[in-house]
Amino acid sequence: MPAKGPVEARQPSPSDNLSLIDIVDLALALGTDRERGLGAEEAADRLRVYGPNELRAVAALPAWRRALAQLQDPLVYLLGAAAAVALAAWWFEGRGHEGAAGWPLDAIVITAVVVLNAVLGWMQENKAAQAVAALAKMTTATSSVLRDGAVARVPSTELVKGDLLVLAEGDAVGADARLVQAAALKLLEAPLTGESEVVLKDAAPLPAPAALGERLNMVFKGTAVAQGSGRAVVTATGMQTEMGGIATLLDSTPDALTPLQVEIAYPGKVLGIAALVIAAVVVATILLISDIQGVGDVVTVLLLGVSLAVAAVPEGLPAILSVVLAMGVRRA
Repeated sequence: MPAKGPVEARQPSPSDNLSLIDIVDLALALGTDRERGLGAEEAADRLRVYGPNELRAVAALPAWRRALAQLQDPLVYLLGAAAAVALAAWWFEGRGHEGAAGWPLDAIVITAVVVLNAVLGWMQENKAAQAVAALAKMTTATSSVLRDGAVARVPSTELVKGDLLVLAEGDAVGADARLVQAAALKLLEAPLTGESEVVLKDAAPLPAPAALGERLNMVFKGTAVAQGSGRAVVTATGMQTEMGGIATLLDSTPDALTPLQVEIAYPGKVLGIAALVIAAVVVATILLISDIQGVGDVVTVLLLGVSLAVAAVPEGLPAILSVVLAMGVRRA
């Protein structure tokens, strides 16, 4: 009876048992020929049944949500408050002086700045997303497989269980697979295991379950061939691979702020509260000691308070200029 140890304590993996059984039995179970691979029709049927060999992608945000995200910023809230105050003042002035109010230029200027900033941010994000998509299309991985006894180069997304991978130096491994044969085959498995050194592979069955980095007769999706050559029968594709297991864990792990983000957020929050308090005190003081003649003077003072609050934000220089410009337009 084997002694209890780390092997029993760790979480089971899909490729645990596959590394222990004989390759002849495994090929028979997967319905593949170790010399000729799968037939083209059989591979197409399996692809329809099991789906493409790709990790589950995060659902893209719709355009309207990405546009709204540009407005979710304290600076935008401050500018929105300034525009609302200016618009309310224009309305009351128009009612008090018929025909004298004209256009609400100050509110229009501030709103235009907010909208322009949101549009520019959305366009930049959209261009970045398009560039990433184009790069991903250009770097689509392909794999060499035996189909009907002939070597074919197919997109890695079309690999299916039972496919016979043909591995050579420089190839990216497109799916988890069990080695049929290996000739001085060495793989870089850092993306999966973190091991910086190349791993020498061996097609022989393992005598006992081993950790992921010690399954020498297995190759895994996301790794690369550094040296040598070999052939391997695909045992798992898509989210069933070891890389897919990591992706599942990432999906189920809630997002959390890093310690650095927490440290940065705290002084930012304190600075924002302090700026609002100072702006409120300044506005209240000016209203108390100044000779306020009407709603227009009150609005000017409120806009000054908003400009003080916005000025406390380092990236708020364009916004503060817009508020000052609005105040200048109002006085003119």
